[in-house]
Amino acid sequence: MTKRPNREVDASVILSLAPMEGITGHVFRRVHAECFGALDRYYTPFLTPLKVGDSFGGRDRDEIDPANNRGLDVVPQLLTKDADDFLRAARSLADMGYKEVNLNLGCPSGTVVAKGKGSGFLRNLEDLDVFLGEICEKSPIPVSVKTRIGVTDDGEYEQILKTFLRHNIVELIVHPRVQKDRYEGKPRWETYGRTLREAPFPVAYNGDVFCLADLDAFVQAYPETHHVMLGRGILANPALARMINGGSAATREELRYFHDKLFGAYLDEMGGNAVFRMKEWWFYAKFAFAEPLAVHRAVRKVRKVGEYEAAVERIFCNMPLAEQAIFRA
Repeated sequence: MTKRPNREVDASVILSLAPMEGITGHVFRRVHAECFGALDRYYTPFLTPLKVGDSFGGRDRDEIDPANNRGLDVVPQLLTKDADDFLRAARSLADMGYKEVNLNLGCPSGTVVAKGKGSGFLRNLEDLDVFLGEICEKSPIPVSVKTRIGVTDDGEYEQILKTFLRHNIVELIVHPRVQKDRYEGKPRWETYGRTLREAPFPVAYNGDVFCLADLDAFVQAYPETHHVMLGRGILANPALARMINGGSAATREELRYFHDKLFGAYLDEMGGNAVFRMKEWWFYAKFAFAEPLAVHRAVRKVRKVGEYEAAVERIFCNMPLAEQAIFRA
């Protein structure tokens, strides 16, 4: 557990990295931990559960390969509405040494929701109730859940929460937006607070913690908080967790070193396609600079490795850092 200075955030609060598809995979986790120190916990972007006779393959295999996660506390996340598939995957993960598995009930993607998965599963609480009963009873490792508070209306959460309270969940991570919000609007803190009061199991918070002031205000409002999941805030400011722990902001040299390590690792993994993966990262990382739009323009049209490297050189040599790196929607 990390130790923090005398600020609003108690020393026992866990800081974790959110699962963000295509962004916070094993390469990012490893490089970020090396450059800025490991967070208390990491969640994988969602894995595809297993059918009979299958094993994890491709991207999923790399995500959960113990060699890729050595020294980090990693929790695999599954996206499914089929209890048998979930349990098959949970058994495989247990055999690999994982101590917890997380269920994704938060993904707001339209294609995922249309299939009744992610936050789309919240539309059918009878089926979800049966599903949770099955997996919580039979999983060989504890089950945690990451959820939204509804699909179209936060009034749905009363029945959603009642469903969760009937089951032996090891932890409930609440992103207090509904699916139709995507990532717009302000998270409903009061919904998280209600869950914190009523749930017999640990409750964690996720949503729009982009700077020290955000976290201090949140923990001051809900001092019982024991776990905060960081996502876009870390991508815009990779030193955010270090700063929460009383450390310094990232220097230009640190950011450049982090970028170069990350780009090099992606080149090793996927060759020239690393350019497109890094452009996804720059969508967030541009906010480390005083003129994020100029950073965006510098990288948006590059396609080849040489073009990309030249654009990055211009950014780090010519563009001033922001006074404070904060993600802005």
